[in-house]
Amino acid sequence: MQTQARVVIIGGGIMGASLLYHLAELGWTDCMLIEKDELTSGSTWHAAGQCPSITGSFNLAKIHAYSNELYPRLEGLTGQYVSWHKSGGIRFATNERELAWFKYIHGFSKIIGFDMEIIPPEEIRRINPFVTTEGVIAGARTTSDGHADPSGICNALAIGARDKGATIVRRNRVTGLSQLPGGEWDVATEQGTVRAEIVVNAAGCYARQVAQMAGIDIPVTNMEHHYIVTDPIPAFMERDEEIPVMRCPYVSGYFRQEQKSGLIGVYENTGLAEAWAPKGMPEWESTSELFIDDLDRISKWLERAIERMPVFGEVGIRRIVNGAIPHTPDGGPLLGPAAGLRNFWQCCGTSFGIAQGGGSGKYLAQSIVYGDADINMAEFDPRRYGPFADEAYSRAKVFLDYRMTFTTRPPGEEEPDGRPQKISPLYGRLLAAGANYGETYGWERPKWFSLDGRTEEPGYHRTNVFDVVAAEVKAVERRVGVLDLSGFAKYDVTGPDAEAFLNRICANRMPRKLGGIGLVHPLSRLGRIYGEMTVTRMADDHFYCLCAAAAEQRDADHLHQSKLPHEDVTIRNVTMDRGVLVISGPRSRDVLAKLTDADLSNEGFRWLSGQDIVIAGIPVRALRVSYVGELGWELHPAMDDLAALYDAVWAAGQEFGIANYGLYAVNTMRMEKGYKAWGSELTNEQTMIEAGMDRFIQFKKDDFVGRQATLDAPDRFRIVYGAVDAADVDVRGAEPCLVGDACIGLTTSGGYGHRVGTSLFFACVPIEHAAPGSTFQIQLQGELRNAEVLEHPAYDSDNAKMKA
Repeated sequence: MQTQARVVIIGGGIMGASLLYHLAELGWTDCMLIEKDELTSGSTWHAAGQCPSITGSFNLAKIHAYSNELYPRLEGLTGQYVSWHKSGGIRFATNERELAWFKYIHGFSKIIGFDMEIIPPEEIRRINPFVTTEGVIAGARTTSDGHADPSGICNALAIGARDKGATIVRRNRVTGLSQLPGGEWDVATEQGTVRAEIVVNAAGCYARQVAQMAGIDIPVTNMEHHYIVTDPIPAFMERDEEIPVMRCPYVSGYFRQEQKSGLIGVYENTGLAEAWAPKGMPEWESTSELFIDDLDRISKWLERAIERMPVFGEVGIRRIVNGAIPHTPDGGPLLGPAAGLRNFWQCCGTSFGIAQGGGSGKYLAQSIVYGDADINMAEFDPRRYGPFADEAYSRAKVFLDYRMTFTTRPPGEEEPDGRPQKISPLYGRLLAAGANYGETYGWERPKWFSLDGRTEEPGYHRTNVFDVVAAEVKAVERRVGVLDLSGFAKYDVTGPDAEAFLNRICANRMPRKLGGIGLVHPLSRLGRIYGEMTVTRMADDHFYCLCAAAAEQRDADHLHQSKLPHEDVTIRNVTMDRGVLVISGPRSRDVLAKLTDADLSNEGFRWLSGQDIVIAGIPVRALRVSYVGELGWELHPAMDDLAALYDAVWAAGQEFGIANYGLYAVNTMRMEKGYKAWGSELTNEQTMIEAGMDRFIQFKKDDFVGRQATLDAPDRFRIVYGAVDAADVDVRGAEPCLVGDACIGLTTSGGYGHRVGTSLFFACVPIEHAAPGSTFQIQLQGELRNAEVLEHPAYDSDNAKMKA
């Protein structure tokens, strides 16, 4: 066995084999895959092999689409039979909420390019004459997807990788991992030690154990999942045409033809079982393992499947498969760098490994080789989880994800399982005041406030809290509002080289004046947008950096791993040290003036500046910035002082009509101001120029990461801002932009602007459609609505209100 490799991939299932294949395809052939037994012997071999196009995530749908494009070609590329069945699929909608989900996905199917149509029950029965459609109001039909032999696909990818020069070592158990001072890894195995520049954890059900070898943990829980194969069905034997893969929320599962037999897989809602519990994860000895079947546990769902396909009930059961499948808390794969480690990547955590294997391998390979991928990888980044995602949290969320596999969750719906994990000192006060919370990176953050006891009825249309949000916006616009945003990621970057360091890794120049605030963006080496920070210069050698809550770990890694050995810089994560209370509105200065002797005038406290002041006897780092377009401050006290500060501000604000507001209101107001958001408009898919962020690049300063790449990059499109004539459905993101029948682009985010009475959006479109005044249509819930690109923000375009 060779003793060195550029990349060592641990795990020979579909994810590891696909990554190896795609790394080799990009020219990285000095890569080794190490498998403890035979290829596919973990969870790949017993998978049912479904490859649907339909999934609720736009970027995940891109991953699925690539897999479905690749798998039919693999036999021709490698000579390995993969048993690709282009049967198509039909998923049932049994209520209007599920139908609305179909309409949303149908929109982004136009962008991605997979075929999809919404069909009535009678058309479902025509395509599949064996199915019953009682209670079904529509079906989502796709025709270019289907199912395949998981082992065949995995072995085809392995053959293709070997043919390109990669190495596969089977029957070789990894026994330990250790990182050297230079960043390389020693991978200890039963056959010796391999030194690797990069290690990738593709260990499937064993991914947690491999991560723990590297000194970290990941939130992966392995669940038992059943499917059964029936005896041959006479009705199928008489037909040449294969029925589509059927998916039904009533069944909470899928059913299809398996050769001339039937196959039924269910995700039971009760009596769920974690694989290997309670005895714990086996010490690597498990291979090609199945568990004892539990038909009693799944009988309710099997009976429902037979209701849908009565021909299944005419024959016996030939085979029962009950195997382990890894899940993450949100159901998405872990694709990207491991938290806190250099040169260690995750390629695991997928509960739909066959469907996602091809695309996961492609886009992760791009990330490893180039530092960026062709799709937005933020939602798959393993660092979306932090220490809050402990074992108890993972189990609670995974059990929820499993039982809701075939339950459509509309926008705004969040379940309480595993929560709360991270709360600010205001959590109890705001909960009592009617706060409805959402979860971001474990933080509980108020979305809106119920003052009359109502609960949200979430959906794609404007909901029953539309007027509540309007009232919160009105309070901020006309009076004063307060918001707890303590979940902001916060870093103190200090030292003699702090300014030069930040200037080197960011496109914009750091503020030069003491107290100055700047918006800056770290870039990748390809010139793509890595992140966004608000930076305040607190001293010559001290910069206070704020980032999105969801980006805390990835930005911390970027800061630490970007520091060069000779740079005298200290980076300290102070997220838990400081709370954040936002006070916004034309009376915000009046409220604060009752509590502080600090000069809050424009002369004494200029817009876009920060100072350390005392408010109600509490030391506070105050920043005069506003994400909502009104006069306001962010107040950053010690976390332990946050509750006392809130109480003082709330009491002082009574005479001015102070109100709590939440993130729903924040989104509507940031849309009115035309502020782009990291993760939506600002992603790894584009440069600053393409994102329309030219004014935040300082090309004249000393060289910075991504500078030349930004200048050299092809200019492909623009992120534009506009208004759409929406009726009762606003843009959410990933809706198609159309000129005639041609899909020219997609929306990235949107919302209704209550101050301007207009529905607003951001979209990514070709340059020829980006000029102010350009028009196109946006498909919203199946309806084409006219849209126009705006030149200026819809609200207070000269920032007069924030400067007041």
